[in-house]
Amino acid sequence: MSGAGERDGDGSPSVSDEEWERFLQESVAGAAGAPEEPSANAREAAARERHRPPQGRRPRPPARARRGTGRYVAGLAVAAALLAAALFPRQLLDWAGAAWQGGTRPAAEEAPRDAPRTGPDLRPTVADPFRGSPAAGWAGGTAGITVPEARATGWMDAGQVGQALRRSRDFMAAAGLDPRVLRGERPEKAVALLNPHQKDVREYLRAALSPAAPTPKTDPLLLFSRFRPDQARLAGDVVRTRGQLTYREGKRGAVEVTADVTFVYPVTPAAADAGADAEVVRTIVRRQVVLSWDDPAKVVTEPGTASLVSYALHVTNGGCSGPTGYFVPPFGTAGDGPADPADRIDPYDRGEPLDTGDGTSAADGGCATAVRS
Repeated sequence: MSGAGERDGDGSPSVSDEEWERFLQESVAGAAGAPEEPSANAREAAARERHRPPQGRRPRPPARARRGTGRYVAGLAVAAALLAAALFPRQLLDWAGAAWQGGTRPAAEEAPRDAPRTGPDLRPTVADPFRGSPAAGWAGGTAGITVPEARATGWMDAGQVGQALRRSRDFMAAAGLDPRVLRGERPEKAVALLNPHQKDVREYLRAALSPAAPTPKTDPLLLFSRFRPDQARLAGDVVRTRGQLTYREGKRGAVEVTADVTFVYPVTPAAADAGADAEVVRTIVRRQVVLSWDDPAKVVTEPGTASLVSYALHVTNGGCSGPTGYFVPPFGTAGDGPADPADRIDPYDRGEPLDTGDGTSAADGGCATAVRS
């Protein structure tokens, strides 16, 4: 919190939005109630009135005097604006910019109408794998996943809800950020957070993590992010994320947590000779997972585990063929022509909800052309 005597980096006083708004309102309010200086005609009329006997209701002031009031108010408002410009230059520019935009500022991640420029200066590199991407300004790892304030809900008090939120975030991290899982290893930490008494989930995990080729309904990518280690590897050690957790009371008093997170994985070919000039492709995965933290008095569960209610995802640059159990970045296809405009998507647009838990393969829909990646 800024103190009264603090200044911003440009030397101007640090003023909150509330103080700035109050300054403008008080300036205009003071102008409206300021005393007016009578004109010469008004003074003459007043003198005549003092020497005239009373004759009922007094006449309205001359119109010229009323116009003079308007000029006085306008002059005071201009003076207030000049004073504001001197004292609060940055706040005045922000306020004017918002007014120019019709009272609202542009969205930070407005969906583009056309694909961005793809010149060499904007293409990702091993040294700068998020160059030219909206994810360049995102946080890395779990820092990009917003966790709300915990309040007593359902069968849990506030402390228990906070723990359920942290464990839900831990599940998203174990499923989508664990370096070993990204290299194709078994997602032990994520599995340990799921209720082992859910028969359908147990069967899915057994089939998805077996050596057998997956089907659309048993694709491990439905819950876990994996790359084939002999085909792709991360460029660097940072995965950028943006998303949030929300919660509500679910069935039988359970606390139902929804995680909606977008992961951006910059990857390069796994070939041993892939050096600093290696191609970098960003695989973008948006996941929505709903976990139910059940009351053990009403649902058979294990301490510290949640029931899987639903899942959904959308993948860009993750492969166009049938399910293989791994994301398959499209290396060597950067020069391909654009697809039909109807198939263009913005993988960074988080404004629309995802469909949940219909058993579709993670590869479905991955062949559309991204307007930005």
